[in-house]
Amino acid sequence: MPAKRKPKKRKPAIDELIEVMARLRGPGGCPWDREQDHKSIRFHAVEEVYELIDAIEAGDDHEMLEECGDLLLQVVFHCQLAKEREAFDFEQAARTITEKLIRRHPHVFGDSNAKDVDAVWTQWEKIKREEKKGTQHERPSVLDGIPRHLPSLQRAEKLIKKARKNKLSDKPLSKPAKQRYTKTTLARELFALAEYAQRKGWQPEALLRAETNRQEKALRKKETCTAK
Repeated sequence: MPAKRKPKKRKPAIDELIEVMARLRGPGGCPWDREQDHKSIRFHAVEEVYELIDAIEAGDDHEMLEECGDLLLQVVFHCQLAKEREAFDFEQAARTITEKLIRRHPHVFGDSNAKDVDAVWTQWEKIKREEKKGTQHERPSVLDGIPRHLPSLQRAEKLIKKARKNKLSDKPLSKPAKQRYTKTTLARELFALAEYAQRKGWQPEALLRAETNRQEKALRKKETCTAK
């Protein structure tokens, strides 16, 4: 009997994905993929993140698997585009995040004694500031680093959290309509406010973004005065 052929060993999945992306972008590849650049696909990653969130909330492992792959594709796509510009590639991106995780977790990989979440958070922020000090990405303010394109409610939440963590705000930044809310009454109030804004022809997203920007400006001014 003829000897059985050994099944061909497949490459690591990430290597296959990187090669497929390069083929799609290369000569004879896909016309759509070939005409894209970083800006043209920049919001695709946002869409994939929201689809992953939907799958997580649904507890659907099949959809989670697919959406994790879709999100990974966005990373590989951007790395391929960057490689073509001779800026960086996937290997460098993976190496960079690995080194960052090790560097920012000295309580796991080093001799730091940070033991609770608050201590770890403070340590992380300190290391991050030290990493960027003296570079074009330096963050002189403790409020720096909040993505500008976050949904306004999420951006407001992050601003408030940073202000409180860094003791820039020891009391509420604004007065709520009621002194006490439950989760249910607060949710209904938020919805009612959105509905009221819509009836008035206002955009609640834009209104909250403008107010968050105003609060941030005031907090930065307070931070500067405190530092003097």
